[in-house]
Amino acid sequence: MATPRSSLVTVALLLWNGLNILPSYTDYFHLNTTTLAVQSAIGWAGLACAGFFFGQVTDWLGRKKAMWISAAITLIGAILQTASQNVAMFVVSRFIVGVGNGCAFLCAPVYLAEVLPLKWRGVGLGLFMACFYVGGLLAAGITYCTAKMQSTWAWRLPSAIQGVLTVISVTVLPFVPETPRWLMYHVRPEEALRAIAATHGDGNHEGALVLATYKEIVDSIAEEKKASKLSAFELLKNKQSVRRLMLCTSVAVITMCSGNNIISFYLGKMLTNAGITNSNTQLEINIILNAWCLVVALVGTFLVDSVGRKPLGIISCVLMTIFIFLVGALTKVYGDSTNNSGIYGTVATIFLFQGSYSLAWTPLAMLYPPEVLNYSVRSVGMGVYTFLTNGFGLMVTMAFPYALDAIGWKTYMINGVWDVLQIGYVVYYWVETKGKTLEEIDELFGGADHLTGPRIQEVLQGIEPHLALDGTDVVVADGKQAIHKTTSKE
Repeated sequence: MATPRSSLVTVALLLWNGLNILPSYTDYFHLNTTTLAVQSAIGWAGLACAGFFFGQVTDWLGRKKAMWISAAITLIGAILQTASQNVAMFVVSRFIVGVGNGCAFLCAPVYLAEVLPLKWRGVGLGLFMACFYVGGLLAAGITYCTAKMQSTWAWRLPSAIQGVLTVISVTVLPFVPETPRWLMYHVRPEEALRAIAATHGDGNHEGALVLATYKEIVDSIAEEKKASKLSAFELLKNKQSVRRLMLCTSVAVITMCSGNNIISFYLGKMLTNAGITNSNTQLEINIILNAWCLVVALVGTFLVDSVGRKPLGIISCVLMTIFIFLVGALTKVYGDSTNNSGIYGTVATIFLFQGSYSLAWTPLAMLYPPEVLNYSVRSVGMGVYTFLTNGFGLMVTMAFPYALDAIGWKTYMINGVWDVLQIGYVVYYWVETKGKTLEEIDELFGGADHLTGPRIQEVLQGIEPHLALDGTDVVVADGKQAIHKTTSKE
Protein backbone atom coordinates (compact mmCIF):
# COMPACT_ATOMS: atom_id res chain seq x y z
CA MET A 1 0.00 0.00 0.00
CA ALA A 2 2.78 2.41 0.92
CA THR A 3 4.37 2.44 -2.53
CA PRO A 4 1.12 3.20 -4.43
CA ARG A 5 0.48 5.86 -1.78
CA SER A 6 3.79 7.50 -2.73
CA SER A 7 2.69 7.61 -6.36
CA LEU A 8 -0.58 9.20 -5.29
CA VAL A 9 1.14 11.85 -3.18
CA THR A 10 3.31 12.67 -6.17
CA VAL A 11 0.32 12.94 -8.48
CA ALA A 12 -1.00 15.61 -6.11
CA LEU A 13 2.34 17.41 -5.85
CA LEU A 14 3.30 17.33 -9.51
CA LEU A 15 -0.20 18.08 -10.74
CA TRP A 16 0.61 21.53 -9.38
CA ASN A 17 3.40 21.75 -11.95
CA GLY A 18 1.28 20.32 -14.78
CA LEU A 19 -1.73 22.49 -13.94
CA ASN A 20 0.46 25.60 -13.84
CA ILE A 21 1.28 24.99 -17.51
CA LEU A 22 -2.40 24.62 -18.55
CA PRO A 23 -3.88 27.87 -19.94
CA SER A 24 -7.43 26.71 -19.03
CA TYR A 25 -6.36 26.50 -15.38
CA THR A 26 -4.43 29.78 -15.14
CA ASP A 27 -7.10 31.65 -17.14
CA TYR A 28 -10.04 30.26 -15.12
CA PHE A 29 -8.54 31.46 -11.83
CA HIS A 30 -6.90 34.59 -13.34
CA LEU A 31 -3.56 33.69 -11.81
CA ASN A 32 -0.64 36.11 -11.55
CA THR A 33 2.74 35.55 -9.91
CA THR A 34 1.31 36.06 -6.41
CA THR A 35 -1.78 33.87 -6.76
CA LEU A 36 0.21 31.22 -8.61
CA ALA A 37 2.64 31.06 -5.69
CA VAL A 38 -0.24 30.89 -3.17
CA GLN A 39 -1.99 28.12 -5.13
CA SER A 40 1.19 26.05 -5.09
CA ALA A 41 2.32 26.97 -1.59
CA ILE A 42 -0.94 26.17 0.20
CA GLY A 43 -0.46 22.48 -0.53
CA TRP A 44 2.94 22.64 1.14
CA ALA A 45 1.31 24.33 4.14
CA GLY A 46 -1.10 21.40 4.45
CA LEU A 47 1.75 18.90 4.16
CA ALA A 48 3.66 20.74 6.89
CA CYS A 49 0.66 20.91 9.23
CA ALA A 50 0.42 17.11 9.26
CA GLY A 51 3.78 17.03 11.01
CA PHE A 52 2.32 18.80 14.06
CA PHE A 53 -0.11 16.10 15.11
CA PHE A 54 0.08 12.94 13.03
CA GLY A 55 3.14 11.44 14.66
CA GLN A 56 1.16 11.04 17.88
CA VAL A 57 -1.79 9.61 15.95
CA THR A 58 0.51 7.07 14.29
CA ASP A 59 1.85 5.97 17.69
CA TRP A 60 -1.61 5.87 19.28
CA LEU A 61 -3.69 4.08 16.64
CA GLY A 62 -0.99 2.16 14.80
CA ARG A 63 0.66 2.52 11.43
CA LYS A 64 -2.10 0.79 9.42
CA LYS A 65 -4.96 2.84 10.85
CA ALA A 66 -2.91 5.99 10.29
CA MET A 67 -2.66 5.14 6.58
CA TRP A 68 -6.46 4.68 6.41
CA ILE A 69 -6.94 8.13 7.96
CA SER A 70 -4.47 9.78 5.58
CA ALA A 71 -6.31 8.30 2.59
CA ALA A 72 -9.69 9.50 3.88
CA ILE A 73 -8.42 13.08 4.29
CA THR A 74 -6.91 13.05 0.79
CA LEU A 75 -10.14 11.76 -0.74
CA ILE A 76 -12.16 14.59 0.84
CA GLY A 77 -9.69 17.15 -0.53
CA ALA A 78 -9.73 15.62 -4.02
CA ILE A 79 -13.54 15.78 -4.18
CA LEU A 80 -13.53 19.45 -3.14
CA GLN A 81 -10.75 20.29 -5.61
CA THR A 82 -12.65 18.71 -8.49
CA ALA A 83 -15.75 20.71 -7.60
CA SER A 84 -13.94 24.05 -7.05
CA GLN A 85 -15.78 27.11 -8.29
CA ASN A 86 -13.39 29.85 -7.21
CA VAL A 87 -9.88 30.47 -5.95
CA ALA A 88 -10.86 30.22 -2.28
CA MET A 89 -12.47 26.79 -2.70
CA PHE A 90 -9.51 25.54 -4.71
CA VAL A 91 -7.03 26.79 -2.11
CA VAL A 92 -8.94 25.09 0.74
CA SER A 93 -9.16 21.82 -1.17
CA ARG A 94 -5.44 21.90 -1.91
CA PHE A 95 -4.72 22.46 1.75
CA ILE A 96 -6.81 19.42 2.69
CA VAL A 97 -5.10 17.28 0.05
CA GLY A 98 -1.81 18.53 1.45
CA VAL A 99 -2.74 17.48 4.99
CA GLY A 100 -3.75 14.01 3.81
CA ASN A 101 -0.56 13.58 1.81
CA GLY A 102 1.54 14.87 4.70
CA CYS A 103 -0.03 12.23 6.94
CA ALA A 104 0.84 9.58 4.35
CA PHE A 105 4.42 10.79 4.05
CA LEU A 106 4.74 10.47 7.82
CA CYS A 107 3.18 7.08 8.53
CA ALA A 108 3.97 5.09 5.35
CA PRO A 109 7.80 5.25 5.67
CA VAL A 110 7.52 4.39 9.37
CA TYR A 111 5.44 1.36 8.41
CA LEU A 112 7.89 0.19 5.77
CA ALA A 113 10.96 0.75 7.95
CA GLU A 114 9.46 -1.30 10.77
CA VAL A 115 7.96 -4.14 8.76
CA LEU A 116 10.52 -4.87 6.03
CA PRO A 117 13.34 -7.42 6.54
CA LEU A 118 16.87 -6.04 6.64
CA LYS A 119 17.74 -7.19 3.11
CA TRP A 120 14.69 -5.41 1.65
CA ARG A 121 14.55 -2.26 3.79
CA GLY A 122 16.83 -0.18 1.57
CA VAL A 123 15.14 -1.24 -1.64
CA GLY A 124 11.62 -1.02 -0.20
CA LEU A 125 11.98 2.49 1.20
CA GLY A 126 13.92 3.55 -1.88
CA LEU A 127 11.11 2.33 -4.12
CA PHE A 128 8.64 4.28 -1.98
CA MET A 129 10.17 7.51 -3.20
CA ALA A 130 11.15 6.20 -6.64
CA CYS A 131 7.40 5.89 -7.17
CA PHE A 132 7.44 9.67 -6.81
CA TYR A 133 8.28 9.67 -10.50
CA VAL A 134 5.65 7.07 -11.34
CA GLY A 135 3.21 9.56 -9.91
CA GLY A 136 5.02 12.28 -11.80
CA LEU A 137 4.56 10.42 -15.07
CA LEU A 138 0.88 9.93 -14.28
CA ALA A 139 0.46 13.61 -13.44
CA ALA A 140 2.37 14.77 -16.52
CA GLY A 141 0.55 12.31 -18.79
CA ILE A 142 -2.85 13.22 -17.39
CA THR A 143 -2.33 16.97 -17.83
CA TYR A 144 -0.88 16.42 -21.32
CA CYS A 145 -3.97 14.45 -22.37
CA THR A 146 -6.43 16.92 -20.87
CA ALA A 147 -4.61 20.02 -22.14
CA LYS A 148 -6.57 19.90 -25.41
CA MET A 149 -9.92 20.06 -23.61
CA GLN A 150 -11.65 23.40 -24.05
CA SER A 151 -13.58 23.25 -20.79
CA THR A 152 -12.63 23.37 -17.10
CA TRP A 153 -12.40 19.57 -17.17
CA ALA A 154 -8.88 20.12 -18.46
CA TRP A 155 -7.94 20.66 -14.79
CA ARG A 156 -10.95 19.12 -13.01
CA LEU A 157 -10.34 15.64 -14.45
CA PRO A 158 -6.74 15.43 -13.13
CA SER A 159 -8.06 16.58 -9.75
CA ALA A 160 -10.73 13.85 -9.77
CA ILE A 161 -8.18 11.18 -10.65
CA GLN A 162 -6.47 11.91 -7.31
CA GLY A 163 -9.58 10.60 -5.58
CA VAL A 164 -9.71 7.45 -7.71
CA LEU A 165 -6.04 6.71 -7.00
CA THR A 166 -6.61 7.27 -3.29
CA VAL A 167 -9.19 4.48 -3.22
CA ILE A 168 -6.92 2.18 -5.23
CA SER A 169 -3.97 2.85 -2.90
CA VAL A 170 -5.72 1.45 0.19
CA THR A 171 -7.10 -1.75 -1.37
CA VAL A 172 -4.15 -3.81 -0.11
CA LEU A 173 -4.32 -2.53 3.49
CA PRO A 174 -6.65 -5.28 4.80
CA PHE A 175 -4.14 -7.91 3.67
CA VAL A 176 -0.95 -6.62 5.33
CA PRO A 177 0.01 -6.88 9.03
CA GLU A 178 0.58 -4.13 11.55
CA THR A 179 4.27 -3.55 12.26
CA PRO A 180 5.75 -5.99 14.81
CA ARG A 181 7.50 -3.17 16.67
CA TRP A 182 4.24 -1.31 17.27
CA LEU A 183 2.54 -4.55 18.33
CA MET A 184 5.34 -5.43 20.73
CA TYR A 185 5.38 -1.94 22.23
CA HIS A 186 1.66 -2.37 22.92
CA VAL A 187 2.26 -5.79 24.54
CA ARG A 188 0.83 -7.96 21.78
CA PRO A 189 3.67 -10.50 21.35
CA GLU A 190 1.68 -13.24 19.61
CA GLU A 191 0.51 -10.81 16.92
CA ALA A 192 4.05 -9.42 16.62
CA LEU A 193 5.43 -12.91 16.05
CA ARG A 194 2.78 -13.60 13.39
CA ALA A 195 3.65 -10.31 11.66
CA ILE A 196 7.37 -11.18 11.64
CA ALA A 197 6.62 -14.67 10.34
CA ALA A 198 4.52 -13.19 7.53
CA THR A 199 7.18 -10.67 6.46
CA HIS A 200 10.41 -12.54 7.29
CA GLY A 201 9.63 -16.27 7.11
CA ASP A 202 6.80 -17.05 4.67
CA GLY A 203 4.51 -17.72 7.63
CA ASN A 204 6.95 -20.05 9.43
CA HIS A 205 6.86 -19.05 13.11
CA GLU A 206 9.86 -21.21 14.01
CA GLY A 207 12.44 -20.14 11.42
CA ALA A 208 15.77 -18.93 12.80
CA LEU A 209 15.49 -15.51 11.13
CA VAL A 210 11.94 -15.02 12.43
CA LEU A 211 12.91 -15.94 16.01
CA ALA A 212 16.12 -13.90 15.97
CA THR A 213 14.21 -10.85 14.65
CA TYR A 214 11.50 -11.35 17.25
CA LYS A 215 14.14 -11.62 20.00
CA GLU A 216 15.93 -8.49 18.82
CA ILE A 217 12.70 -6.46 18.75
CA VAL A 218 11.65 -7.72 22.20
CA ASP A 219 15.01 -6.75 23.72
CA SER A 220 15.03 -3.33 22.08
CA ILE A 221 11.43 -2.44 22.96
CA ALA A 222 11.97 -3.56 26.57
CA GLU A 223 14.98 -1.24 26.81
CA GLU A 224 13.12 1.68 25.24
CA LYS A 225 10.17 1.26 27.60
CA LYS A 226 12.51 2.07 30.50
CA ALA A 227 12.52 5.64 29.23
CA SER A 228 9.36 7.67 28.77
CA LYS A 229 8.14 8.66 25.31
CA LEU A 230 9.47 12.04 24.24
CA SER A 231 7.58 14.91 22.65
CA ALA A 232 9.08 16.92 19.81
CA PHE A 233 10.27 19.58 22.28
CA GLU A 234 11.63 17.05 24.78
CA LEU A 235 13.76 15.53 22.03
CA LEU A 236 15.86 18.70 22.11
CA LYS A 237 16.95 17.99 25.70
CA ASN A 238 18.65 14.70 24.86
CA LYS A 239 22.05 14.90 23.14
CA GLN A 240 21.70 11.68 21.13
CA SER A 241 18.11 12.50 20.16
CA VAL A 242 19.27 15.91 18.95
CA ARG A 243 21.92 14.24 16.80
CA ARG A 244 19.34 11.87 15.35
CA LEU A 245 17.05 14.80 14.59
CA MET A 246 19.85 16.77 12.95
CA LEU A 247 20.64 13.87 10.64
CA CYS A 248 16.95 13.34 9.93
CA THR A 249 16.23 17.00 9.23
CA SER A 250 19.36 17.41 7.10
CA VAL A 251 17.55 15.21 4.58
CA ALA A 252 14.61 17.63 4.72
CA VAL A 253 16.88 20.56 3.91
CA ILE A 254 18.77 18.82 1.10
CA THR A 255 15.67 17.37 -0.58
CA MET A 256 13.91 20.74 -0.59
CA CYS A 257 16.69 23.32 -0.98
CA SER A 258 19.11 21.81 -3.50
CA GLY A 259 17.40 23.46 -6.47
CA ASN A 260 15.30 20.47 -7.51
CA ASN A 261 12.07 22.17 -6.48
CA ILE A 262 12.64 24.93 -9.00
CA ILE A 263 12.41 22.24 -11.67
CA SER A 264 9.67 20.15 -10.03
CA PHE A 265 7.20 23.01 -9.59
CA TYR A 266 8.32 25.80 -11.92
CA LEU A 267 9.56 23.83 -14.91
CA GLY A 268 7.34 25.91 -17.21
CA LYS A 269 8.92 29.17 -16.02
CA MET A 270 12.42 27.64 -16.25
CA LEU A 271 11.84 26.50 -19.81
CA THR A 272 10.43 29.90 -20.72
CA ASN A 273 13.58 31.51 -19.29
CA ALA A 274 15.63 29.03 -21.34
CA GLY A 275 13.79 30.02 -24.54
CA ILE A 276 11.15 27.25 -24.83
CA THR A 277 7.74 28.94 -24.64
CA ASN A 278 5.30 26.52 -26.34
CA SER A 279 3.06 24.92 -23.66
CA ASN A 280 2.76 21.58 -25.49
CA THR A 281 6.53 21.35 -25.81
CA GLN A 282 6.86 22.13 -22.10
CA LEU A 283 4.39 19.37 -21.21
CA GLU A 284 6.26 16.89 -23.41
CA ILE A 285 9.56 17.79 -21.73
CA ASN A 286 7.85 17.37 -18.34
CA ILE A 287 6.85 13.79 -19.24
CA ILE A 288 10.31 12.89 -20.55
CA LEU A 289 11.96 14.42 -17.49
CA ASN A 290 9.86 12.32 -15.10
CA ALA A 291 10.65 9.13 -17.07
CA TRP A 292 14.37 9.95 -16.94
CA CYS A 293 14.25 10.64 -13.21
CA LEU A 294 12.36 7.39 -12.57
CA VAL A 295 15.09 5.37 -14.28
CA VAL A 296 17.87 7.13 -12.35
CA ALA A 297 15.97 6.83 -9.05
CA LEU A 298 15.56 3.09 -9.59
CA VAL A 299 19.31 2.78 -10.19
CA GLY A 300 19.95 4.70 -6.97
CA THR A 301 17.49 2.53 -5.07
CA PHE A 302 19.44 -0.59 -5.91
CA LEU A 303 22.74 1.10 -5.03
CA VAL A 304 21.89 2.21 -1.47
CA ASP A 305 22.77 -1.18 0.00
CA SER A 306 25.93 -1.73 -2.04
CA VAL A 307 27.41 1.77 -2.24
CA GLY A 308 25.97 2.92 1.07
CA ARG A 309 23.79 5.83 2.13
CA LYS A 310 26.58 8.31 2.87
CA PRO A 311 28.78 7.79 -0.24
CA LEU A 312 25.74 7.94 -2.52
CA GLY A 313 24.62 11.17 -0.86
CA ILE A 314 28.06 12.74 -1.32
CA ILE A 315 28.25 11.75 -5.01
CA SER A 316 24.79 13.21 -5.63
CA CYS A 317 25.55 16.50 -3.82
CA VAL A 318 28.75 17.02 -5.85
CA LEU A 319 27.00 16.35 -9.16
CA MET A 320 24.03 18.59 -8.29
CA THR A 321 26.39 21.45 -7.44
CA ILE A 322 28.20 21.16 -10.77
CA PHE A 323 25.04 20.98 -12.86
CA ILE A 324 23.09 23.76 -11.15
CA PHE A 325 25.98 26.15 -11.81
CA LEU A 326 25.90 25.03 -15.44
CA VAL A 327 22.13 25.57 -15.66
CA GLY A 328 22.63 29.12 -14.40
CA ALA A 329 25.46 29.84 -16.83
CA LEU A 330 23.63 28.42 -19.86
CA THR A 331 20.40 30.24 -18.96
CA LYS A 332 22.35 33.50 -18.78
CA VAL A 333 23.93 32.99 -22.19
CA TYR A 334 21.04 31.42 -24.11
CA GLY A 335 17.89 32.47 -22.22
CA ASP A 336 17.01 35.20 -24.71
CA SER A 337 18.71 33.51 -27.66
CA THR A 338 17.31 31.79 -30.72
CA ASN A 339 20.31 29.44 -30.75
CA ASN A 340 18.65 26.01 -30.69
CA SER A 341 21.86 24.23 -29.68
CA GLY A 342 22.24 26.49 -26.67
CA ILE A 343 18.57 26.12 -25.67
CA TYR A 344 18.65 22.33 -25.90
CA GLY A 345 21.97 22.29 -24.08
CA THR A 346 20.28 24.13 -21.22
CA VAL A 347 17.44 21.58 -21.18
CA ALA A 348 19.97 18.71 -21.21
CA THR A 349 21.74 20.22 -18.20
CA ILE A 350 18.39 20.49 -16.39
CA PHE A 351 17.96 16.77 -17.02
CA LEU A 352 21.44 16.01 -15.69
CA PHE A 353 20.82 18.07 -12.57
CA GLN A 354 17.51 16.40 -11.84
CA GLY A 355 19.06 13.00 -12.53
CA SER A 356 21.85 13.77 -10.05
CA TYR A 357 19.24 14.57 -7.42
CA SER A 358 17.19 11.46 -8.19
CA LEU A 359 20.19 9.15 -7.94
CA ALA A 360 20.51 9.57 -4.16
CA TRP A 361 17.95 11.88 -2.64
CA THR A 362 14.89 10.22 -4.11
CA PRO A 363 15.65 6.87 -2.38
CA LEU A 364 17.26 8.47 0.71
CA ALA A 365 14.40 10.89 1.37
CA MET A 366 12.26 8.24 3.06
CA LEU A 367 15.01 5.72 3.87
CA TYR A 368 17.54 7.57 6.01
CA PRO A 369 15.21 9.50 8.38
CA PRO A 370 13.28 6.50 9.83
CA GLU A 371 16.56 4.55 10.04
CA VAL A 372 18.35 7.06 12.26
CA LEU A 373 15.32 7.50 14.55
CA ASN A 374 14.80 4.85 17.24
CA TYR A 375 11.32 3.43 17.95
CA SER A 376 10.40 5.76 20.83
CA VAL A 377 10.96 8.87 18.72
CA ARG A 378 10.38 7.52 15.21
CA SER A 379 6.83 8.78 14.68
CA VAL A 380 7.38 12.09 16.49
CA GLY A 381 10.71 12.56 14.70
CA MET A 382 9.08 11.83 11.35
CA GLY A 383 6.48 14.42 12.29
CA VAL A 384 9.27 16.98 12.74
CA TYR A 385 10.80 15.79 9.46
CA THR A 386 7.46 16.11 7.65
CA PHE A 387 6.91 19.60 9.04
CA LEU A 388 10.39 20.83 8.12
CA THR A 389 10.44 19.15 4.70
CA ASN A 390 7.21 20.79 3.69
CA GLY A 391 7.97 24.01 5.54
CA PHE A 392 11.09 24.34 3.41
CA GLY A 393 9.01 23.32 0.40
CA LEU A 394 6.57 26.13 1.21
CA MET A 395 9.41 28.64 1.55
CA VAL A 396 11.02 27.59 -1.73
CA THR A 397 7.70 27.52 -3.56
CA MET A 398 6.89 31.05 -2.42
CA ALA A 399 10.36 32.47 -2.99
CA PHE A 400 11.51 31.02 -6.30
CA PRO A 401 8.91 32.48 -8.66
CA TYR A 402 9.85 35.96 -7.43
CA ALA A 403 13.56 35.13 -7.63
CA LEU A 404 13.21 33.80 -11.18
CA ASP A 405 11.27 36.94 -12.17
CA ALA A 406 13.68 39.34 -10.46
CA ILE A 407 17.17 37.88 -10.95
CA GLY A 408 16.64 35.00 -13.41
CA TRP A 409 19.80 32.92 -13.89
CA LYS A 410 21.41 34.25 -10.70
CA THR A 411 18.86 32.20 -8.74
CA TYR A 412 20.67 29.03 -9.78
CA MET A 413 24.07 30.46 -8.83
CA ILE A 414 22.89 31.33 -5.32
CA ASN A 415 21.41 27.86 -4.96
CA GLY A 416 24.69 26.34 -6.15
CA VAL A 417 26.62 28.05 -3.35
CA TRP A 418 24.20 26.53 -0.85
CA ASP A 419 24.72 23.10 -2.42
CA VAL A 420 28.46 23.37 -1.72
CA LEU A 421 27.69 23.70 2.01
CA GLN A 422 25.51 20.59 1.86
CA ILE A 423 28.44 18.53 0.59
CA GLY A 424 30.46 19.39 3.68
CA TYR A 425 27.63 18.50 6.03
CA VAL A 426 27.11 15.03 4.59
CA VAL A 427 30.87 14.34 4.48
CA TYR A 428 31.59 15.32 8.08
CA TYR A 429 28.38 14.60 9.98
CA TRP A 430 26.49 11.67 8.47
CA VAL A 431 26.76 8.11 9.80
CA GLU A 432 26.48 5.00 7.63
CA THR A 433 23.50 2.73 8.34
CA LYS A 434 23.68 0.13 5.56
CA GLY A 435 23.66 -3.52 6.60
CA LYS A 436 22.30 -2.86 10.10
CA THR A 437 18.90 -3.58 11.62
CA LEU A 438 17.00 -0.70 13.19
CA GLU A 439 17.99 -2.03 16.61
CA GLU A 440 21.69 -2.24 15.68
CA ILE A 441 21.63 1.33 14.36
CA ASP A 442 20.86 2.49 17.93
CA GLU A 443 24.42 1.53 18.90
CA LEU A 444 25.80 4.09 16.42
CA PHE A 445 24.29 6.79 18.61
CA GLY A 446 25.79 5.67 21.89
CA GLY A 447 23.05 3.20 22.80
CA ALA A 448 24.01 0.27 25.02
CA ASP A 449 24.25 -3.20 23.48
CA HIS A 450 21.12 -4.66 25.07
CA LEU A 451 20.59 -7.38 22.45
CA THR A 452 21.03 -10.79 24.11
CA GLY A 453 20.22 -13.01 21.14
CA PRO A 454 22.17 -13.71 17.94
CA ARG A 455 22.62 -10.85 15.49
CA ILE A 456 20.54 -10.97 12.33
CA GLN A 457 23.66 -10.96 10.17
CA GLU A 458 24.94 -13.99 12.12
CA VAL A 459 21.71 -15.86 11.49
CA LEU A 460 21.81 -14.96 7.80
CA GLN A 461 25.35 -16.35 7.67
CA GLY A 462 24.34 -19.56 9.47
CA ILE A 463 25.98 -18.65 12.78
CA GLU A 464 23.99 -19.46 15.96
CA PRO A 465 20.82 -20.40 14.11
CA HIS A 466 19.62 -22.96 16.68
CA LEU A 467 16.64 -21.16 18.17
CA ALA A 468 13.22 -22.52 19.00
CA LEU A 469 9.88 -21.19 20.21
CA ASP A 470 8.34 -22.27 23.51
CA GLY A 471 5.07 -20.39 23.95
CA THR A 472 6.15 -16.77 23.80
CA ASP A 473 9.72 -17.65 24.84
CA VAL A 474 12.63 -17.87 22.43
CA VAL A 475 14.98 -20.66 23.57
CA VAL A 476 18.00 -22.51 22.28
CA ALA A 477 17.11 -25.63 20.33
CA ASP A 478 17.69 -28.08 23.21
CA GLY A 479 15.09 -26.25 25.28
CA LYS A 480 17.32 -25.87 28.35
CA GLN A 481 18.18 -22.17 28.19
CA ALA A 482 15.55 -19.48 27.75
CA ILE A 483 16.98 -16.29 26.27
CA HIS A 484 13.83 -14.23 26.65
CA LYS A 485 10.37 -14.33 28.10
CA THR A 486 7.38 -12.10 27.42
CA THR A 487 3.78 -12.08 28.53
CA SER A 488 0.68 -11.15 26.62
CA LYS A 489 -0.92 -9.24 29.49
CA GLU A 490 -2.00 -5.73 28.66
